This record gives sequence, C-alpha cells and structure tokens, in this order.
Amino acid sequence: MNRFVLNLFDASHERRINGVTSFVGEDASGSFGIKAHHARFMTTLVFGLARFRLDSDDWQYLALPGAVAYFNNNELTISTRHFLVDTDLERISTLLEEQLIAEEENLRATRESLHRMEQAMIKRMLTLKRKTGWQL
Repeated sequence: MNRFVLNLFDASHERRINGVTSFVGEDASGSFGIKAHHARFMTTLVFGLARFRLDSDDWQYLALPGAVAYFNNNELTISTRHFLVDTDLERISTLLEEQLIAEEENLRATRESLHRMEQAMIKRMLTLKRKTGWQL
C-alpha cells in the first residue's frame, strides 16, 4: 500500500506521522481526500475535524481551529495554532466543542474590552474638547 508522511505543526509542538495511507479534510470548497503521490496541493482547512488512516488501522481524527495544508514530495504538512489527535470520534468532538466555546468566549471578552476602551477614549476626547475648545 502506498504511504505518505503527515507533519503536524502548532505553536508549541510538532508531530511527524509516517505510514499515512489517506487523509480527508475540509476547506472552503468542501471535503477532499489525499492519497500517496498526490500532486502538489495547498489549501486552508476550516475549523473542525479532519481524519487520516495508517495502513488498515481505524481512522484517527485531527481537531484543529483552521490550518494551512500543503502536500508536496509525498508529505502533507499542516500548520495551525493548535491541534488534537485522537482515535475516539466522540471524545475528540467533545474536546473540539469545548475549544470552540472557549475561543468564542475569548473573542466575546476581547470585543467587550475593545468596546470599553473605545468608550473611554470618546469620553476622554469629549473632556479634552470641553477644556481646550479643541475641535473633533
């Protein structure tokens, strides 16, 4: 059976997986598959689950918050902020959902903080305008 190498890189670690026989991921155009000796290929993966198989083993699942995927010279390289690999679909789905909820909460908190900063700047500008007669 033809095999290729899967290289996973995130902000804190990397993993090299030899003997991959197939990979299924999703980009903005939909799902796609890669097998050994695929033509050179590059895309951005969406937030979610991808999967890959080693020989005749069960699927292994790869959770990621979006990524860049590049296939060249029989190696698939995936670069992302963070990734999780697990053979249990239910467990990794739960972890991915928790990660999504945490990212949404962080985004909400950041937006709220930016809104407070904007309000403070406007208040400060109005105070300066009143004191100095400065025009906005």
